[in-house]
Amino acid sequence: MSNTIMKREEIDRKYKWTLEDMFASDELWEKEADETLELAKEFAKYKGTLSLSVKALLEALSKSDELEHHVSRVYTYANMRLHQDTSVSKYQGYAAKADSVYTETSSALSFVSPEILTIDEGKLKGFFEEEKGLEKYRRVIDVILRSKEHTRSEEIEEILAQTRDLAIAPDNIYSMFNNADIKFPTIKDAEGKDIQVTHGNYSTLLENKDRNIRKQAFESVYSTYKKMGNTVTAIFTSNLKQENFYAKVRNYPSVRAMHLDNGNIPESVYDNLIETVHKHLPAMHKYMSIRKRMLGVDELHMYDVYVPVVEESDKKYPYEDAKEIVKASLAPMGEDYVKVASQGMDKDWVDVYENENKRSGAYSWGAYGTHPYVLLNHQDTLDSTFTLAHEMGHAMHTYYSNKNQPCTYADYLIFVAEVASTCNEALLMNYLMNNTTDEKERNYLINHHLEGFRTTLFRQTMFAEFEMIVHKKLAQGDNLTMESLCKIYHDLNVLYYGPDMVIDEEIDYEWMRIPHFYTAFYVYQYATGYSAAMAFSKKILEEGKDAVDKYIKCFLSGGSSKDPIDLLKDAGVDMSSPAAIDDALCVFDEYVDLFEKETLNNM
Repeated sequence: MSNTIMKREEIDRKYKWTLEDMFASDELWEKEADETLELAKEFAKYKGTLSLSVKALLEALSKSDELEHHVSRVYTYANMRLHQDTSVSKYQGYAAKADSVYTETSSALSFVSPEILTIDEGKLKGFFEEEKGLEKYRRVIDVILRSKEHTRSEEIEEILAQTRDLAIAPDNIYSMFNNADIKFPTIKDAEGKDIQVTHGNYSTLLENKDRNIRKQAFESVYSTYKKMGNTVTAIFTSNLKQENFYAKVRNYPSVRAMHLDNGNIPESVYDNLIETVHKHLPAMHKYMSIRKRMLGVDELHMYDVYVPVVEESDKKYPYEDAKEIVKASLAPMGEDYVKVASQGMDKDWVDVYENENKRSGAYSWGAYGTHPYVLLNHQDTLDSTFTLAHEMGHAMHTYYSNKNQPCTYADYLIFVAEVASTCNEALLMNYLMNNTTDEKERNYLINHHLEGFRTTLFRQTMFAEFEMIVHKKLAQGDNLTMESLCKIYHDLNVLYYGPDMVIDEEIDYEWMRIPHFYTAFYVYQYATGYSAAMAFSKKILEEGKDAVDKYIKCFLSGGSSKDPIDLLKDAGVDMSSPAAIDDALCVFDEYVDLFEKETLNNM
């Protein structure tokens, strides 16, 4: 593909996803959106009836499934159409309407949980004995009953559902500020020409071999956030306060407890993660020391963290080649897995190339009843090949869950969402390491693997620790100012990066550019998921078919039919123990030693 960004209509049809598999036409989407709104209104007739008879309860739960299925289709299609080309006003309107449908549906369903909680437990037990069809919803009801002390009256629940727009206001305001309003100063390249720094090119600028360009870009970005620091602090602390409000209203001891309770995740999992990563920080510090020596600098600065210390080979990875490499790397997963993944990559599932106004990045998404989809912006690089493997991991997780679970339990929770994707990446890494004969490429792969650990396990854990600290301080009544938040973030960087890193003042403001902080206690799951994925990939490669069968049957096919901790445990990885995290970080330790041996010793 050319470096020129094409218009969507200029891209070959075979490189575009087939959203018509979800809705054959936009008119059918419009019809279903309107029908979903009507279904939401009609659902009100079940209010006050759930305790009257098992027939009423079963019918309401069935209609709830139907309604949630429709709203998922409506919301997903509208946003995926918009992501193809965000400048299309028609799909901007579709996405706005989908938001309204989502809000109306949430409000319509808000009475279900509190009303089920009013049913006498003996009566509920009798319902299960009377009607075998209710067994399908036993887990749904058990989860609701587990949340009894955190569920309020029907009236309050309805009010809380209607406050969604208020609750997401800080996130929306921050998103508008960070994506539309903030502008960074230009910098100069080696020839003195202006470079406009943007969110889109910042990462690339930090990878530039010219250290002055890296430094300029770094200062350009964070000097801008510093100028807007009081505003961002106000937005951020408002978000902390709204989270604290909901935790109190729902009778949770903390915001963290509230968010981990959604998946019945013990808080000890969060603590184990931070404690275990702290134990392995000496290896992280050693890696930074190696980076410093390989770059040949007297001082290692935060703007030196992303520049490659091993150059990627000039080899190109066009999508057609990337597909074949990924297919080959997934061979340990068995014939069925590879067959389905291959069909998905070859047609219908994947939107491959960048086009004008296409959403940046990559993701996998979809709605029950239709195959999953993958959005890419493939760049013919090795990194893009890893991205393909990653997103196909998500897609295959969705495929198996949808195939083996009713829509009630097909969606998997965020805690396990990154496991299948990262496991695919680990299998790709293993394949490439075993099949390269080029020393330069081998060292690049080792460094790529180390960077995966640094950016996912270490960095996301640092983010998680920052979240934990600031939420705790707010709950204690501490006054969080820009200065205090920057001090917390600065000290964490000192802890995580070690003595060979100069912690520049500018990095103190980095917390201001992390959008994930507006989804509380989310980022830790990247680190736990990464750890679980490393454990699964090791089992798959060492134990073969038995481990694969267990992984697919107990985990990939499980959806949300069990708590995520139990799904992982059934498949062979116990995340309630720090062992999986420790094992993953031991791999990091080994790769750091290998990297030192194969690079520094040959310098």
